[in-house]
Amino acid sequence: MAANTLEIFFVDGNPEGVLTAEVFGWTGHVLRIPRVRLSDGLRRVEASYTGVYLLFGEEEGELKTYVGEGENVARRIKDHDAKKDWWSEAFLITSSNDGLHKAHVKYLESRIVEVIAAAGQAVLENGNIPPRSSMNEAAIANMEDFLETATMVVAALGQKIFRNPKRSSDSARKANDRPGTRFVLTSERTGVSGVAELQGSDFIVLEGSIGRSHWASQAAVTHSYAALFNKLVNEGILERTGDQTVFRRDYAFKSPSAAGAVLFGRNCNGRTSWHVETDGRSYAQWEEDELSEALSGEDND
Repeated sequence: MAANTLEIFFVDGNPEGVLTAEVFGWTGHVLRIPRVRLSDGLRRVEASYTGVYLLFGEEEGELKTYVGEGENVARRIKDHDAKKDWWSEAFLITSSNDGLHKAHVKYLESRIVEVIAAAGQAVLENGNIPPRSSMNEAAIANMEDFLETATMVVAALGQKIFRNPKRSSDSARKANDRPGTRFVLTSERTGVSGVAELQGSDFIVLEGSIGRSHWASQAAVTHSYAALFNKLVNEGILERTGDQTVFRRDYAFKSPSAAGAVLFGRNCNGRTSWHVETDGRSYAQWEEDELSEALSGEDND
């Protein structure tokens, strides 16, 4: 996706309240409404347009979402307010000129459910993937472009449900024209041997990296990284082989510390544990050098 400008308008001056989001050159419009401000948000004219909507909340400690569509989104949201207790925030995706019609939004609803299900970042309340509407090739291409920007806006507003951390082999390295910086993490005592690449905002541990077979600190088994470790084992991304685990595919972590914790099976300061493969600098030193280089370039302008 090319560079874009996102314009966010805080309706009541509160970043936690009702807000709208638009991208320059995009016909779409996103309206975010906290449930506690539902009546205020649904009074806005965009809420009465044809569109798709996403409900977000937590249930039993997990992010949960529901995706729907309607020719008057406000009426559908009002119905869910009466029947669903778990959600706390709604995102309404419409067109700024009410240019979407029923076939468009049924297609978008189906595709959004598909993308969320593939990413695996949230529990979907939708029982099944809704059927796609029948549209011609040009209309489908237009809706795919619309969807790409809509998912970017939703992610920019804090919901990362479309981000799929599971990567097929070499997919991360194919994403950019030049390879990202490569880092290694090793421990002779435990046999840990990890290799990772920084691509964009993702710290990607590469297929074949070796970690410990279990979460080492029993006192911290409830730690969020321990839960992530167990999740990757259960999904087969990490495979236990004797005293070790092996990454069977590339996996994108949100930070070097998260990646290091999963490999070591314990809490880890990834900024000091990961080192640049070519020269041995710690991640922290590499980052400091990158910043110094960037700032020195500004000084020379």
